[in-house]
Amino acid sequence: MAQGMGQTAFLRALGSELVAFKKGIARLRLPYSEKLVGNPATGVVHGGVITAMLDQACGMAIGCALETPMGMATLDLRIDYMKPATPLEEILIEAECLKLTREIAFARARAFHTAIDDPIAIATGTFMLMPISRLGAR
Repeated sequence: MAQGMGQTAFLRALGSELVAFKKGIARLRLPYSEKLVGNPATGVVHGGVITAMLDQACGMAIGCALETPMGMATLDLRIDYMKPATPLEEILIEAECLKLTREIAFARARAFHTAIDDPIAIATGTFMLMPISRLGAR
C-alpha cells in the first residue's frame, strides 16, 4: 500500500516522497526546488503547492486508516497559512485521519520545516468515500 501511495504521478512530478505511514497517519517530504517557487524574488514555495500537498497527505492518511481500499474525493478543505515557507528548506507534511464514517472521512494535516508545532500551514478536510466498485459503474 505504501509503495503505491508513495509513487503517484503527482508526488513524482513534485519530487516528493512518502517517508512514513502507519494506521491513519502519513508523512511526506517535499524537497525544495526552484520549479515550485511562486515568486522568484523571494524564493518561497508557491502556496498552491503546499495546499495540494496537504490535500494529498490527508487522502493518504485516510487511505492508511481504511480496512478496505476506497475511492475518495475532497469535499471541503480549509487551509490556514501561518507563515511563508523558508526558501531552500524542505517541507514536511504530516496528516492524520481523525474519523471515518460509512461515506465520509475527516482529516487534518500540517506542513512544517523541522517542528510540527511550528507550522507553515494547517489543513482540515472532509472527504467523500466511495466503494471502488461504484467508481467504474457510470
